[in-house]
Amino acid sequence: MAIRQREHDIVDATRVLFDERGMQDVPIDDIARAVGLSRALIYRHFSSKEELFILTVTRYLAELAERLDDAAGSTADHGERLDAVTGTFADYALEYPAFLDCAISLLRRPHEVLREQVSDAVWIRLGQGMASCLGVCADVLRDGRAAGVFTVEDPDFAANHLWTVGLGTLHLARSGVGVSRTADGFPRDFPVSAEQVRTAAVRAARAIATS
Repeated sequence: MAIRQREHDIVDATRVLFDERGMQDVPIDDIARAVGLSRALIYRHFSSKEELFILTVTRYLAELAERLDDAAGSTADHGERLDAVTGTFADYALEYPAFLDCAISLLRRPHEVLREQVSDAVWIRLGQGMASCLGVCADVLRDGRAAGVFTVEDPDFAANHLWTVGLGTLHLARSGVGVSRTADGFPRDFPVSAEQVRTAAVRAARAIATS
């Protein structure tokens, strides 16, 4: 029990530091200091930094899955259900930028490479966390297709597609600026608000579901 509690405390500390600084600015030494352990003791509990990273991601996913479940049950209208789920996903990513960074980081890594860096138990927990979130979206799409509202052929693939598109769209809010070209051919930047990005994410989900 003491070992499990210590592992829980380490993941908690990592999550706090992620939220405070962002995923990329949290070295193992800082995590160790936050829980009063040495770097060596951290690696007694986790085989690699990637393993600790993934377990921290599962905390975000568990929270997000609960919010998505609530959103999916907030209305019986299929289009509004998809809007609610997509909007909730966007709101969560905007509230926790570190989650957005973590999710994008996972997408950049070939799964074969990542799989070799973590234990079976941790890999399964990541899969369960992802499936909990994606499953809510897939069920909404599946129900909408059965009702003749959505036209997606494969709700599971479409849910993964929406997840990936949503992450890319929401990253625009992370930077806060867009880039365009002037009439003279010079680049210029312009401000992008979080609300603009959220609206775009919701509209994109509807378009994909009905195209």
